Amino acid sequence: MIEPGGQQNWYMLTVVGQDRPGIVAALTQALYEGGCHLGEASMMRLGENFTVMMMVTGATENTLKELTAPVAERMQLRIHIDPIRARLHHHREPDVQINVYGADRTGIVAEVTGALAEAGMNIVDLNSDVAGTEEKPVYIMLIDGYASQGIAALERALASLKDKGVDVRLTPVETLVG
Repeated sequence: MIEPGGQQNWYMLTVVGQDRPGIVAALTQALYEGGCHLGEASMMRLGENFTVMMMVTGATENTLKELTAPVAERMQLRIHIDPIRARLHHHREPDVQINVYGADRTGIVAEVTGALAEAGMNIVDLNSDVAGTEEKPVYIMLIDGYASQGIAALERALASLKDKGVDVRLTPVETLVG
């Protein structure tokens, strides 16, 4: 289980299926009973679907497939497993949060994230939703990240989006350490 250099073998377990109660409970119980340990995880509903991404160690890739196969079959889930480097405790905390509201249209996510990337933002987390009505849909994004070129660079990059009917609110995030 230990990689060269003393690191454990980690896998990214990705699961997708129709949303229903018990997905997380069934998956985590199967992994627990198989002697696995979890690292970071992200789980959410998207439309009528549920998706899980979790870092897992304590088993081989084949064993993970064996442990999760009965759950996948019973709950009609699709499972994908990739070897990864865990690097737990080695990531920066976000120093900025950006809220975006705009008329839902093709390209809005690419436009916003492209402006942020050019201004040196590393996106750590992005959640989006579609609100409003079918006739007047509104696209909403909540983005956390860190500004490698500073907050002012992000503000300049986002200013042009306001002319395109996109409301953007940038909030610096203070993190207390120690």
